Amino acid sequence: MTILVITGTGTEIGKTVTTAAVAATALAAGRTVAVLKAAQTGLRPDERGDADECARLAGPVTTAELARFPEPLAPATAARRAGLPPVRPHEIAEAAAKLATEHDLVLVEGAGGLLVRFDDEGGTLADAAGLLAAPVLVVASAGLGTLNVTELTARELRSRRLDLFGVVIGSWPDDPDLASRCNVTDLPEVAQAPLLGALPAGSGALAPADFRTAAPTWLASELGGTWEGGVFREGL
Repeated sequence: MTILVITGTGTEIGKTVTTAAVAATALAAGRTVAVLKAAQTGLRPDERGDADECARLAGPVTTAELARFPEPLAPATAARRAGLPPVRPHEIAEAAAKLATEHDLVLVEGAGGLLVRFDDEGGTLADAAGLLAAPVLVVASAGLGTLNVTELTARELRSRRLDLFGVVIGSWPDDPDLASRCNVTDLPEVAQAPLLGALPAGSGALAPADFRTAAPTWLASELGGTWEGGVFREGL
């Protein structure tokens, strides 16, 4: 795997921190890593974006950001309101492919969910993944409601004949409720794909050195880590 597309079942569910954890784990294994943020919204030009946050947490990764729009909206809407050119799926694919010629692993982080629109023609991260023929990692929330949106995302990926690499829980609570504990079993069933990790809530607030040390323990072997789903479930 040279390129991995990382999407979520919604916003604010730990997509960026998960991307950083995958990057940190790959770096620890001696791989060179690039993080591509397809479109950054809701930030001024002088503010640190998601790709910058990945580098802060993970370490020496190459970062790239194709466009930035100031309002915290879907990329297509934010671009239109700012009067700026949108990012199109072929541009995402071309940038990722170029980075892949120079790095062992390229992580392409989307904005929000899989079908969030990047342009007024309806181009999405799913379209970019299709152009790249790249596997897709889905970051999901832990609690009530996650099964529906995870299954919808998985069904859309399968309908497009895209490879759903697996699911990662982006923020595992310190004191999980009944729904969260049950979802550890149910998420891989509804997604028809393996659960490949769970990041503890607040992971992004760790000191970078601590984050890099812990990151492999949050991710399964498919992502280069040591996390084991069976052991995790037994501990609940």
